Amino acid sequence: MTEMVYGAVPTQVGEPILPKWWRTVDKWTLSCILGLFIVGLLLGLAASVPLAARNGFDNFHYVQRQAVFGCTALVAMVMTSMMTPTLVRRLAVIGFACAFVALAMLPVFGTDFGKGAVRWYSLGFASLQPSEFLKPGFVVVAAWMIASSQHINGPPGKLWSFGLCVTVVLMLAMQPDFGQASLVLFGWGVMYFVAGAPIVLLVGMAAIVVLGGMFAYSNSEHFARRIDGFLNPDVDPTTQLGYAADAIREGGLFGVGVGEGQVKWSLPDAHTDFIVAVAAEEYGLVLVLILITLYATIVVRSLFRLMRERDTFIRLAGTGLVCMFGVQAMINMGVAVRLLPAKGMTLPFVSYGGSSLIAGGIAVGMLLAFTRSRPQGGIADLLRGHERG
Repeated sequence: MTEMVYGAVPTQVGEPILPKWWRTVDKWTLSCILGLFIVGLLLGLAASVPLAARNGFDNFHYVQRQAVFGCTALVAMVMTSMMTPTLVRRLAVIGFACAFVALAMLPVFGTDFGKGAVRWYSLGFASLQPSEFLKPGFVVVAAWMIASSQHINGPPGKLWSFGLCVTVVLMLAMQPDFGQASLVLFGWGVMYFVAGAPIVLLVGMAAIVVLGGMFAYSNSEHFARRIDGFLNPDVDPTTQLGYAADAIREGGLFGVGVGEGQVKWSLPDAHTDFIVAVAAEEYGLVLVLILITLYATIVVRSLFRLMRERDTFIRLAGTGLVCMFGVQAMINMGVAVRLLPAKGMTLPFVSYGGSSLIAGGIAVGMLLAFTRSRPQGGIADLLRGHERG
């Protein structure tokens, strides 16, 4: 009777974890992530050689590091995706607590590496950016709070999640890191909207964001400089935006050829924030469209699978993770083509960076764990069961 109502599907008792994971995981999303990683290595072969030469390393020093970081990220992704949603939630709570403490201690022990924003810990052999690990943990913790508020006699989880969101956003803005702050705020807003927030409240939040942006523009030289550069109709050809724009124009439809691009010799962030400019110059619009297709496939497939999920916490957490993932990719590519102000944000699984890759692997692993097929059936099964009743 229970199976008739809830649409449960049969499971194999005692099935080993690896075959069970392979049977239930979203293979399309998994394949797209692998595709992004391969493209990242391909672009790293071109973009990181000039940087290695300037710093006195072997030509493929950064590519080798990218491969190590990427393989670590893929292992973390697969291991996380094998977990149950409950175990993912517990991991997220611990990870968020650690990242939150690390973020709070940045003003004391952190460094800016000459970029004007204290965002990293220097470990000698590598650097660590706490905000990258904070994001997936925050999304899952906030989703747990919001979902708990919908239980009978549940806690005021929505209010708690809002307070937590404001705290994290303010801490990030003080670095300053307005890009990551906007991502955290966006992720929370998406989950709050999916949970049934009134439009009036969301409009009010948008107004607060605009006022906050005006305040930041008036009080932060770092923020104002980037906004002024974006609004200026004349792009200085010697800036990163100028080099990126020229590279994209030169690339055309099919690119200038593998290894023939010149922007990588001029852009200091060609291997991270402006990796799309390298892709567009050497491989043309074709590769950029492939990248967009891969990201869009991950987002759309994940959202469709989450639409069938009955558990409120899983639905909210998965939606927050995948929307944050997609928007980060959109912001990175939007900055490269000058549709958005420069924000210093990496392209997930493509840009060079240990923190970005490993934290991204954990985040996507959580998403894959939430979108796995489970025996309890989807929300449509529950609705059909009520109709039959």
